Amino acid sequence: MAQMGTVTLVRHGQASFGAADYDQLSELGVRQCEALGEYFAQRGRRFDVVLTGTLKRHGQSLAAMASRLGPLPEGRAVAALNEYDAEGLTRAVAGDGLPVQAPGGDRREHFRLLREGLARWMRGELSVPGMPGWAEFRGGVVRVLEEVRDSGAENVLVVSSGGPIATALAHVLNAPADAVVALNLQLRNSALSELNVTRTRLWLTGYNALPHLDHPQRAGWVSYS
Repeated sequence: MAQMGTVTLVRHGQASFGAADYDQLSELGVRQCEALGEYFAQRGRRFDVVLTGTLKRHGQSLAAMASRLGPLPEGRAVAALNEYDAEGLTRAVAGDGLPVQAPGGDRREHFRLLREGLARWMRGELSVPGMPGWAEFRGGVVRVLEEVRDSGAENVLVVSSGGPIATALAHVLNAPADAVVALNLQLRNSALSELNVTRTRLWLTGYNALPHLDHPQRAGWVSYS
């Protein structure tokens, strides 16, 4: 029987929506990831390979987890695990004058614009300067999955963002591009999704779980942005 490994995909902790620099964990985001590190430590989870995107919130999430989990292999930062430009997409739909992530801004309107922008980007109808097209974005994520599959590593930790994680899951499920948007916008901060992997295939075994926040005292720690 082929050796089976596990790929644990973690969405970063809550970032700083509405701040001048979104790409920073909020205080809640740090607590979410510390709790995840505690959860892994309590269950004796160890990882052979660690991959992250190159964004600050990815590295900060990994550091917060490691502060409670203990030493991890040195993480390898991969640009293909970076998020798409959400603000660029929403501005491309709404016009440059809209303060999309301004403090006190309308989150519902932000996510309505984002859904439209994602759909148009995936259809090739919309582009954002400096951001890859959908085919290139998806291709980069798929290549990371193929590298993980071919490596034979037994326990892989991936810390990334909602877009790349949703793209990876849709690829494994052979789901259409529309499913990426649905999977993406349901992903919660610090949530776990899990793949089993052999040298010949990957399949989904868990999606968007928050076992580390499953406590009455942490009921208010669940967030989406």
